[in-house]
Amino acid sequence: MTTKKTNYLLPFILVTTLFFLWGIANNLNGILIPQLRKALLLSNMQSTFVDTAIYFAYFITALPAGWLLKQYGYKKGIITGLLIFSAGCFLFIPAALTRTYGLFLTGLFIIGCGLTMLETAANPYAAQLGDEETATSRLNLAQSFNGLAVFIAPLIGTFLILSGTSFTNEELTAMTETSRNTYLDQEAGSVILPYAFLGGFLIIIAIIFLLYKFPEFNQDKQEEKGTIQQALLHKHTKWAILAQFFYVGAQVCVTSFFIRAAMSGGGADEITAGKYLSAYGLLFMLGRFLGSVLMRFIDAAKLLTIYSLISIIMCTIAIYTDGQYVVLALGTLGFFMSIMFPTIFSLGIKGLKEETKAAASLIVMSIIGGAIFPVAMGYMIDQSNDNIQIGYIVPLICFIVVFLFGWKGHKIKSTL
Repeated sequence: MTTKKTNYLLPFILVTTLFFLWGIANNLNGILIPQLRKALLLSNMQSTFVDTAIYFAYFITALPAGWLLKQYGYKKGIITGLLIFSAGCFLFIPAALTRTYGLFLTGLFIIGCGLTMLETAANPYAAQLGDEETATSRLNLAQSFNGLAVFIAPLIGTFLILSGTSFTNEELTAMTETSRNTYLDQEAGSVILPYAFLGGFLIIIAIIFLLYKFPEFNQDKQEEKGTIQQALLHKHTKWAILAQFFYVGAQVCVTSFFIRAAMSGGGADEITAGKYLSAYGLLFMLGRFLGSVLMRFIDAAKLLTIYSLISIIMCTIAIYTDGQYVVLALGTLGFFMSIMFPTIFSLGIKGLKEETKAAASLIVMSIIGGAIFPVAMGYMIDQSNDNIQIGYIVPLICFIVVFLFGWKGHKIKSTL
């Protein structure tokens, strides 16, 4: 038994790096959105297409990724995901040099496809790299590095991407064309170094996976007894799909406009706002750890209800106050949102048998909310004369749906 664990140590370490890497990619979006808005002169709604590209890729790639994984195994799936992820990162170079938003969005969509492949392969693979009895704790350990990326990514983006310099439309118009283009080229070009480095690092990891003899496990190719139609007969599962759709939308909304809200409502400069976003990530990571402890003493649904209610209150504070209260409210949201995704997921599949995998797939696909709600928030901000704070009405509404799920929607009722 000891030998088996020793043999799985290096594969587990390498797979755990994947959790960190896709966490970095996802959590750089909070930096990328305000930066591209500034560099490419985008509206608020246009800037949120960054989120749309990533989450739409998740939505349409999830099922094909699962099929490819069953056909070719974990190792090939991981290598494929790494190479696709890398290709998307390298596309940022011509996108930045030409200041072409369409190329950026294409690169982000490709990154999203790679991340989907990695997540589809790495989660079950990490669970199987060791004793079955410790699979859950092993997966939680790997996922904690994803939480670490929520803290690290904004720091990387703040120091490598954000310049700390921004101009109003009037100031840009007053510049000479040469000065304006020089400034915009510098702002767009700031994304090249971090994304080129990330792309190169991903290729190195892919080569390691290619050369190292990773253990493979037999894929279950049997037909699933439970169907999507049967899964949808469970009321709490339908509620979970809806709650996850709104929750992911809320999370992406909060981070997408965090920096600009901290600047306009909280009075912070751009670099300080980026650091605040990193502090939000730290609270998110701590919330994950503390939440797992609290659930030993408090019912998961009850804790979800309490946390979502507090999140509603924090959104309200962020909308109607100013100064440090805005920053504190938004930062605190990181802590109280931390348990929502896994808790909604586990409550949504609770009590299911044959329909578990079908229900799980539907709940995962509901992250398409991350592609939709930020666009609605951006549109609201544009229509409100660039009032960032008023846009937080969108995540507030989302948290109300999560609250209703935690309060009543999670209760198991079946029409079977």
